[in-house]
Amino acid sequence: MGSQSYFMVLIICVVAIIGSSDAELQLGYYGKSCPKAEQIVLKYVHQHIPNAPSLAAALIRLHFHDCFVRGCDASVLVNSTQTNQAEKVAIPNLTLRGFDFIDTIKSLIEAECPGVVSCADILSLSARDSVHAIGGPYWNVPTGRRDGTISKSADVFISLPAPFHNLTTLLTLFGNVGLDANDLVLLSGAHTIGVSHCPAISNRLYNFTGKGDQDPDLDSEYATNLKKFKCKNINDQTTLIEMDPGSRNTFDLGYFKQVVKRRGLFQSDAALLKSSTTRSIVAQHLQSNEKFFTEFAKSMEKMGRISVKVGTEGEIRKHCAFIN
Repeated sequence: MGSQSYFMVLIICVVAIIGSSDAELQLGYYGKSCPKAEQIVLKYVHQHIPNAPSLAAALIRLHFHDCFVRGCDASVLVNSTQTNQAEKVAIPNLTLRGFDFIDTIKSLIEAECPGVVSCADILSLSARDSVHAIGGPYWNVPTGRRDGTISKSADVFISLPAPFHNLTTLLTLFGNVGLDANDLVLLSGAHTIGVSHCPAISNRLYNFTGKGDQDPDLDSEYATNLKKFKCKNINDQTTLIEMDPGSRNTFDLGYFKQVVKRRGLFQSDAALLKSSTTRSIVAQHLQSNEKFFTEFAKSMEKMGRISVKVGTEGEIRKHCAFIN
């Protein structure tokens, strides 16, 4: 009886170990179930990103907005229904792009192996491959994420860091998902590519404290140029502004160079100078492009693991915009 109990416990332990190892992200997760999956993503990215490099910024932003709300589960890709306002329609997400790009890759992979590869993994891989395609860093993307079945616009306002947040709020929101001050600085470095719109900075330029004033943390010469050539009034909703002027499609140290000159576009950029800790991290990464790339890659892999659904959690969506 004792030996039977022993073997029963042993079997349970072995099953538990196998189960737990299956329920983790791993490099090459689709090696047997859909061996061409990652190659399909890479091929599509290399076909299109060189002709539309701004999409790299759009895809990494989409990945960021996804992971901070309910984890990296592709909930940001879901359409609203008559009974539910999805994340996609929350104000901070209205300028997101790249949904069609992900949908197309999903359809190509579905044609190869239906119901196997998650939208969450496709988004994670696309963000990495597109940034690398424009000369940015490469990072490992272990796969095995499953897609979420909940997407609520209200969650975005609770969880997502915003361009007007101060350092305390940013560190809290990053901390809530297991990221630290180093990750905050490094992931902010993604602002070296892409553009924003005037509403993100109009208060900094025209009404910082509600008295028609300008943010004193913003370099005055830069602010004057922004008012003269870009956001000519507080009501401008459409004008695009480069986050790293002059090299918006080049992944480099340009963003950090802007930040130390007090020319970071957002309050959240200026916030990086508000503590000796974050200031020193910015200074470190100004020293070496190679070091920045290496450390950025580590933070991206870390971000890609936020509250992932694995094993039997969630689902594999047939179409990224619709829960099954």
